[in-house]
Amino acid sequence: MKLYENGVYLVNGSSIVEDTADAAAKISSMTGKSASKEDAKKGTMAYGILESHNTSGNMDKLQIKFDKLTSHDITFVGIIQTARASGLEKFPIPYVLTNCHNSLCAVGGTINEDDHMFGLSCAKKYGGIYVPPHQAVIHQFAREMLAGGGKMILGSDSHTRYGALGTMAMGEGGPELVKQLLNKTYDIPMPGVVGIYFTGSPRKGVGPQDVALAIIGAVFGNGYVKNKVMEFVGPGIDNMSVDFRIGVDVMTTETTCLSSIWRTDNKVAEWYDIHGRKEDYKELNPADVTYYDGFIEINLDEIKPMIAMPFHPSNVYTIDELNANLMDILDDCEKRAKVSLDGAVEFTLKDKVRNGKLYVDQGIIAGCAGGGFENICDAADILRGKSIGADEFTLSVYPASMPVYMELVRNGAAADIMATGAIMKTAFCGPCFGAGDTPGNNGFSIRHSTRNFPNREGSKLQSGQIASVALMDARSIAATAANKGFLTSAENMDVEYKHPKYFFDSSIYANRVFDSKGVADPDSEIKFGPNIKDWPAMSALPQNMAIKVVSEIHDPVTTTDELIPSGETSSYRSNPLGLAEFTLSRKDPAYVGRAKEVQKGQKAIEAGENPVDALPEFKDVLSKINESFPEVNASNLGIGSTIFAVKPGDGSAREQAASCQKVLGGWANIANEYATKRYRSNLINWGMLPLLTPSGDLPFELGDWIFLKDVKDVIEKKLPEVTAYVVKDGKLNEFKMTLGDLTDDERTIILKGCLINYYKG
Repeated sequence: MKLYENGVYLVNGSSIVEDTADAAAKISSMTGKSASKEDAKKGTMAYGILESHNTSGNMDKLQIKFDKLTSHDITFVGIIQTARASGLEKFPIPYVLTNCHNSLCAVGGTINEDDHMFGLSCAKKYGGIYVPPHQAVIHQFAREMLAGGGKMILGSDSHTRYGALGTMAMGEGGPELVKQLLNKTYDIPMPGVVGIYFTGSPRKGVGPQDVALAIIGAVFGNGYVKNKVMEFVGPGIDNMSVDFRIGVDVMTTETTCLSSIWRTDNKVAEWYDIHGRKEDYKELNPADVTYYDGFIEINLDEIKPMIAMPFHPSNVYTIDELNANLMDILDDCEKRAKVSLDGAVEFTLKDKVRNGKLYVDQGIIAGCAGGGFENICDAADILRGKSIGADEFTLSVYPASMPVYMELVRNGAAADIMATGAIMKTAFCGPCFGAGDTPGNNGFSIRHSTRNFPNREGSKLQSGQIASVALMDARSIAATAANKGFLTSAENMDVEYKHPKYFFDSSIYANRVFDSKGVADPDSEIKFGPNIKDWPAMSALPQNMAIKVVSEIHDPVTTTDELIPSGETSSYRSNPLGLAEFTLSRKDPAYVGRAKEVQKGQKAIEAGENPVDALPEFKDVLSKINESFPEVNASNLGIGSTIFAVKPGDGSAREQAASCQKVLGGWANIANEYATKRYRSNLINWGMLPLLTPSGDLPFELGDWIFLKDVKDVIEKKLPEVTAYVVKDGKLNEFKMTLGDLTDDERTIILKGCLINYYKG
């Protein structure tokens, strides 16, 4: 795998010319005509799709209108509630509500099914599409029924990626979908585009997860594709099936890229035809001369079965490398655990080694990444006639949709898998975020799913529980299962892969999915369960702000799972205050109490009372501020909390990572950088300041108060810096922070206090 340091011209889809002083002459000799870099940048597939969806008239500052939207059952309640509070009358474009996260309806009494019925009633009232539980995971339904060549889809799930089908898709927090529901736009600068150039063919036993993990390992740490579009080109694409391409594409989220797009061909045309939508196919190719801001060459011949060890998809090795250097790599995992788990529990995988071999406790093939037809068929070929054993090791397989499941039943693959002792289950995202198949304490699970962050498999540090996940491809998981838990590369199995043809049965959805065909019924009543609550009122940004640092996180990266845990907490996503009680519960359990104590001061101000009476510790802070700034008082001051994290926001698109802080009185995050665009957008959409401070020694620490002087003016007047003071040891110690680039709308949202207030006017 080669990452180019400079930009690259791709000529006629196959010749690579690095952007050096003689590049123009080389291109001219190859094509017989000159091409400017500016024109060549317009030759990407990404540029063409973005241009056709941009409403600003300025390709440097995009204002995108999407073709379709999609959400699942731990995001659509909050999105629709926000949109309703902001004036929603009907869904202006197709909006699909799937129910693939809280499908089990097993936690919190009736609240999960109450959310589902809320979704169905809103699909009727506002003119949407409702996919009942167990029918399909969000991204498989979108592939089967929504994707289209040259189209754009926005989803409230970070793995919204349909580039292999010619669709540019993006995963964002809920407020960005609210904007689309209210006929507003998705505003971003023109992103860079990185070419991913495939040659060769996948080796026998190598699957899409192996290719994806190899890419993630190469680009995550160096930020090579961060907030850029990954554009897949090159002759190697011809040697991958569409299912294989989809399996690579869905994992591009873990590189921190913005979106993805692939060139399309007859295989993609056939895929649409199989799904009864051949009119949605569009041939996509880069122009004869195309410029890429970055470029990666990947020889598929060289990709071997991979494993991402705990606790991140970028912690990658070949399986052969792991088995050859087992104790050294397991020692490295223990060192990573000390950082990721803060020493809360003892962690080791060395007890999984028997006679020099690593044994795992569980295998899972599931969801939008693993639950595809070809992944499961290949796994069935490996497992046919074998046994997974009658000991600790278990294997569960979740087809990504009922149409996929139906075909696996019809062609016998499901029977072959079940005969081994493995379990076939229905479409469900639970194993990917800790709501299904949680291993036993100290358990080690291998999964063809999307993430292996700490505790994402469902264990709870605060209760002394720890389990861990490694990511692998379905084929090597099946090989491991055939060896009763001994970690095995699929390359080591003598298997004849049958590669049966797929037949899509559309009657399953026709019989069960509610589709309004875009027709709203304003007289239809929305069904509210007792857990579904409105968002609390939120104040506009005051002239000055005093914020207390109530959590300080120095991990290299902080995931959204750590900010608001997944798993059973997801059942409370329709209750803003109820969910907020879980904020940082697995990372900093004292956070909620600290934040609520500080919030007493702001609540007193909003009630016209003296904040010092409600928050006595603030008396000395305000007194010190008034020594230098006597004009500061309750009429022009806000009181709130903030967290510091080095690089927060990796992972899920969940808006609740920000909104839970806001409803607890959070007014800001302070970071050295933000891991993803979507998390920073979530902060802004909930009226929180995305503050930036240089890396190195901090001028503040946990428990300190920070005074932000005239912060409202900074936003309104587009000033370059925020002047801040640490109130400490009887002094005001000045330092500076920045906010990064903000659009005019984003500034107004922060000034108003949140997106809901922005739309209320």
